[in-house]
Amino acid sequence: MLERASGRRCVTVGEGELASESERERSKCLILGCGSLGFAVARELKDRGFDVHVVDIDETRLEFLKQEGFNTLVCDIREENTAKELMKQNCDFDVIFILSNNVETNRLALLNIKKEFPEAYVIVRATDSKEKDELERLGADIVLFPLDVITEAAVRQVERLKTEKLLKKLIRTIKSVGDAEKFGIVVHDNPDPDAIASALALRHIMKEKGVCADILYGGIIGHQVNRAFVNLLGIEMRRIEDGVLSEYSKFALVDTAVPGSNNSLPADTKVSIIIDHHPAGNGVDAEFCDIREELGATSTILAKYLRWLNIPVDKVLATALLYGIKTDTNGFKRNAHPEDFIAAAFLYPKVDRELLDQIETPPVSAETINIIGKAIQNRKIKHSYLISNVGYIANRDALAQAADYLLNLEGVTVAIVIGMNDENIYVSGRSKDIRVNLGEAFRQAFSKIGSAGGHSTTAAAQIPLGLFSGVKEKDTLIKLAEDAITKRFLTVIGVENDSKS
Repeated sequence: MLERASGRRCVTVGEGELASESERERSKCLILGCGSLGFAVARELKDRGFDVHVVDIDETRLEFLKQEGFNTLVCDIREENTAKELMKQNCDFDVIFILSNNVETNRLALLNIKKEFPEAYVIVRATDSKEKDELERLGADIVLFPLDVITEAAVRQVERLKTEKLLKKLIRTIKSVGDAEKFGIVVHDNPDPDAIASALALRHIMKEKGVCADILYGGIIGHQVNRAFVNLLGIEMRRIEDGVLSEYSKFALVDTAVPGSNNSLPADTKVSIIIDHHPAGNGVDAEFCDIREELGATSTILAKYLRWLNIPVDKVLATALLYGIKTDTNGFKRNAHPEDFIAAAFLYPKVDRELLDQIETPPVSAETINIIGKAIQNRKIKHSYLISNVGYIANRDALAQAADYLLNLEGVTVAIVIGMNDENIYVSGRSKDIRVNLGEAFRQAFSKIGSAGGHSTTAAAQIPLGLFSGVKEKDTLIKLAEDAITKRFLTVIGVENDSKS
């Protein structure tokens, strides 16, 4: 037994040693001060397989822990000899907690522990933020504020309940279709990997709940990466043509939120489910609606659903969702949110890496190269804003690729590429200018004459060519469209329109 200078004893409780030979291979944690917090931490660590040792002056309290199989030592943690006794017993602790509710006791315990265990990782309890600097100066690796921890835990529980309630509503909405009926999962026109992967995940959830569904899209899948994505993963999708929509009793919108706005649903369609990460503005109405503008991808939302619902995710779905998140966040460099990283961590172990590599490196089409070339050749720059008109196109996805490429040009902070077909004018924009919210600028400039939206660094617009229906000459039409788009955009961002080549 250890004699203290004060004449009181330090008593070993239990089997007479702090660490048996069989325990030494497990990670060891030491808890100094076993009030309610120390008691709770000790039990949680033991439940998780740690070898837990507890020191406190209260014999009665430690007797309960002894009966539960803990290694315990009755000692005053303020005394220097307590740390020395622990060192004599040759205990090599991975983590040391100092958790009494008295700051002076914790300060003295920290000083003594650091003398005997200078390499140990030490977590110390404080009562307020004023003590943090001193405890860190004395060697604490982490300073805990129990009130903050309780607050964070409470918020997490609220978020958990909120998520559970949301998912129950989603499942109720999914199951509201009749036995012989089907859901139509509609993505935005000319869908990208995020939209397709999100729709695939929602269809997977519906299948798990016994509901049939198809993925529906308008436009084309033109981008070479998107084609490779769909073909390599074997994703079944139906193009929206005459009569197709009549086959479905209910609809879900994924990666788009307003019927008829950049999707091929009629504007008056009643939608049951909306899941999106784009700012939606007005006109959003559904039985179930989950729009999270702060997230980098809609795939992140669906990955969370799968995780919380504990639905198995196969290699194809995991690969699709991870690639959807990567593309919409530009490899986690654009509009990425912590939730995007959490979703990626959930998906990554399940991904088919060879398949992912094939998707990411498909051959580039000749048309895409030509459009990028035209965008370079036709560029006009005002200050740091680049606008280029590539004329008539068959593949609108190439506009985004051209905008991405032109944004790398020295001195350019915003790149906008314009193209058109026989029905619409398409505008794709990319920005690295922190002064410009590109999505909001596009909405202000083009939403009254078409549909437009996006995020602060990426945006797109679609404008019916009917505005220029009286113009028959193609070259004149291209020039008028360019002038109108340029004037509207530059006016919104407050730049005079006297562009130069």
